[in-house]
Amino acid sequence: MNINTYRDLIVWQKSMDMVKHIYHATKRFPEDERFGLTNQIRRAAVSVPSNIAEGYGRNSTQDYVRFLRMATGSLYEIQTQLEIARCENYLAFESYDNIANLLIEIEKMLVSLTKKIAKH
Repeated sequence: MNINTYRDLIVWQKSMDMVKHIYHATKRFPEDERFGLTNQIRRAAVSVPSNIAEGYGRNSTQDYVRFLRMATGSLYEIQTQLEIARCENYLAFESYDNIANLLIEIEKMLVSLTKKIAKH
């Protein structure tokens, strides 16, 4: 595997897909949630690929691992916020399920990448 930039990382690519799904799904949230849950979940979603990219650009393995862990933390935030949205019936079950499965996939990839980077 030849990785020249963070854009070559599949976990970053999948995170960008997740952001698109989150933005699409949150467009259907109630207007009164625009500055609440909608904003919160979008910010957490954007944080995932942003932290992957920022960590990649650091010149330190320790910093890279720290940013990957922040990205993982943002995923947990999104999982919690999606659960709240589902409980409030802001999301159809199918939409929730699709995004939740993507989050699990990204989480596994981030955990694996973090362990791999931390070993070096």
